[in-house]
Amino acid sequence: MDFCWKREMEGKLAHDHRGMTSPRRICVVTGPVIVGAGPSGLATAACLKERGITSVLLERSNCIASLWQLKTYDRLHLHLPKQFCELPIIPFPGDFPTYPTKQQFIEYLEDYARRFDIKPEFNQTVESAAFDENLGMWRVTSVGEEGTTEYVCRWLVAATGENAEPVVPRFEGMDKFAAAGVVKHTCHYKTGGDFAGKRVLVVGCGNSGMEVCLDLCNFGAQPSLVVRDAVHVLPREMLGTSTFGLSMFLLKWLPIRLVDRFLLVVSRFILGDTTLLGLNRPRLGPLELKNISGKTPVLDVGTLAKIKTGDIKVCSGIRRLKRHEVEFDNGKTERFDAIILATGYKSNVPSWLKENKMFSKKDGFPIQEFPEGWRGECGLYAVGFTKRGISGASMDAKRIAEDIHKCWKQDEQLQCKLGKRMKRKFSESDCGGN
Repeated sequence: MDFCWKREMEGKLAHDHRGMTSPRRICVVTGPVIVGAGPSGLATAACLKERGITSVLLERSNCIASLWQLKTYDRLHLHLPKQFCELPIIPFPGDFPTYPTKQQFIEYLEDYARRFDIKPEFNQTVESAAFDENLGMWRVTSVGEEGTTEYVCRWLVAATGENAEPVVPRFEGMDKFAAAGVVKHTCHYKTGGDFAGKRVLVVGCGNSGMEVCLDLCNFGAQPSLVVRDAVHVLPREMLGTSTFGLSMFLLKWLPIRLVDRFLLVVSRFILGDTTLLGLNRPRLGPLELKNISGKTPVLDVGTLAKIKTGDIKVCSGIRRLKRHEVEFDNGKTERFDAIILATGYKSNVPSWLKENKMFSKKDGFPIQEFPEGWRGECGLYAVGFTKRGISGASMDAKRIAEDIHKCWKQDEQLQCKLGKRMKRKFSESDCGGN
């Protein structure tokens, strides 16, 4: 739908930018602008397309789902069963395994984009997005290979998600160690084959840290794992089904604390007492902790067995780094050839979105917690910030599309009324002239 105000808006903006020294392309968008072409952005665009609303997707990389395509390790599989990781409308192919591989998931996303004819504007880095009170529109400034473009839109969807930028902690002496060895974040790690025969310290005991340690073991490296905080480790499957699926089923009938107690009892029976391996459990249960903090329990895919045999060594926190050496909080010092930082990612929304009501400047997440954090003021939306993975993003995408569609229909009705009024006015004028 092409609103009658689009041409007027373009003229007004062209006048506003007359005389500017730097070239700037102006693009007035009748639908939403979505920042980020990962699973969250694709899901939102698809849900809008189903309702007849086209959108503009801006993606700073050169492909969709750049985190999956460019910043994940080779052996990665979905940690949850595929039915919990589907985007709206289109399920995974029936012949995909329960836990699809990284490449299978990428194929699914690429097919998803093709089916809905979603064509993002690639290599577009959004530098700022601010609501213009005078225009009543969002002004999104993006820089690409052909210069700067300003997109003007009524609705803005932040879909850059929880994993936009790697978290890289700083340790005393890191530069000294890096000068002699290797220090890299998991976003640059691909395979344990690059570290065969080497002593590698993995920092971070989440799902990525655990799986990277297993990958290193399988390629003949000698990994050690830094475990500084308490962590819940659960078997990926229990009682013949996925632990996550079983948890979701039980939560329909039982309170969360009772489900947590059940999970911990079964986990101890299957995995043993993880505290004996240096993996202390948090005071809160795994599901309750996830709800409160967003911290996901580790679903074991074989790492614990390697820890039990001594192939993976558990270490305390890092005190400082030296050349080829790491000094730990317990006073011990060991030599390593490389350090892999499995320290996660963070939101980058505060770096480009100029607003103070919806997103926290501290962590880049919506201030309102799930399920209320998807909608802000003045046509601002968020998708992919629920701390509930792809299923949470899919829920938000559906809500956003429905909300924008309501506004869209209201605008259509308003345009129709204005058109009839103008037609009546001109008809009366013609009659008077005769």
